[in-house]
Amino acid sequence: QVRLEESGGGSVEAGGSLRLSCAASGATSSLGWFRQAPGKEREVVAALNSDGTTQYVDSVKDRFTVSKDKSTDTLYLRMNNLRPEDSAMYYCAAVHSHSVNLGAIRALGAPNFGMDYWGEGTEVTISS
Repeated sequence: QVRLEESGGGSVEAGGSLRLSCAASGATSSLGWFRQAPGKEREVVAALNSDGTTQYVDSVKDRFTVSKDKSTDTLYLRMNNLRPEDSAMYYCAAVHSHSVNLGAIRALGAPNFGMDYWGEGTEVTISS
């Protein structure tokens, strides 16, 4: 049984930074960060595969960084230069035993995007 618990959300002004955390318990292979703004569909933001490769959607490239502390099984999303359009509920998700790529995630689509496990989310609000 895998459990994911996000934290680190909050309210900051545009241009500010936040670091989200996702504590993972149980065996996982690849992990991803997703977000869903009010009235919009959930979208993938970034992915981290078990081999350490990372992928980002264009809107967050060069601003967001995904990483994992293997000693604590904690996934992070460092978000810099935040914009009002980054405001959303952020979720981490995991798959049990395979790699992921953004193209496949998008193709599989909502509700689960092919991910096996989901956290409850942490809210991020960016004011202009």
